[in-house]
Amino acid sequence: MKILCFALFACAYNLIFGYVGLLAFGHAAFFGSSAYVAAFTAASWGFPTELAILSGMVVATLIGAVFGWLAIRRQGLYFAMITLALAQLVYFYAIQAPWTHGEDGIQSVPRGYLFGFIDLDDTMNMYYFVLAIFLIGFAAIYRIGRSPFGQILKSIRENEPRAISLGYSTDRFKLLAFTLSAMFAGLAGATKAIVFQIASLADLYFTTSADALLMTLIGGVGTLLGPIVGAIVVVTMQKEFATLGAWVVVVQGAAFVLCVLFLRKGVIGTLEDWMATRSESKRIAAGYATGLAAKAVE
Repeated sequence: MKILCFALFACAYNLIFGYVGLLAFGHAAFFGSSAYVAAFTAASWGFPTELAILSGMVVATLIGAVFGWLAIRRQGLYFAMITLALAQLVYFYAIQAPWTHGEDGIQSVPRGYLFGFIDLDDTMNMYYFVLAIFLIGFAAIYRIGRSPFGQILKSIRENEPRAISLGYSTDRFKLLAFTLSAMFAGLAGATKAIVFQIASLADLYFTTSADALLMTLIGGVGTLLGPIVGAIVVVTMQKEFATLGAWVVVVQGAAFVLCVLFLRKGVIGTLEDWMATRSESKRIAAGYATGLAAKAVE
């Protein structure tokens, strides 16, 4: 379930980084704020699970729209630093606000009942619920990437001046993509809070944004399955090397360095290139063999 939550989070990040080419350092703000709102509404207001997750998504979407409106006018490192600064504002607010309970976070969040009768305290029921949320989110992101809107986002990534010359308002498209990315990140964060029954400052910390970036880079930027593979790799490393304590970060850093050195396009991106090269080689070989056969007939 943790892999599914973070895979959706990485897919949401890939929507802005892979499809638009905007490097953001503040997606933890959407992930964490949604987790806090979902946890609070479920634990304090008694919202049903579906409504609690929806509430977190709405808040994350609104924050994403505001942050995007403030940051989207800048590019490159300036955009990245603005998103990081805004995310840190949310983090420090969570430390001070009374309803977030500071460093203790919101604990003992009830999983509740899905549709009023499916007990989500049952692990298998919870798993299938999370799987359904992931598949719905993944299908929506897949459809966005294959839609005319997604093609415009890719054109902005490849050559923004040309997209502007074709009459597209690139800032508006980037803002919409940023808001959608925040919405899906909020869906992942709210689901994670219900699964683990806690929302903590770790959800808002900048390392959570770094994890999303790392997952995307390891799996393959701009690929469909890359963020999922990256999430599997990163979450598995965190679990298997948990006994190393703080050295887990070092292991993750080493994995990132190796990926940059030997898998420049990530696991899926490199695999796609290899398959394309192999297919091209087969096509050339087949053409060469056909030519030889034709000459033999002559």
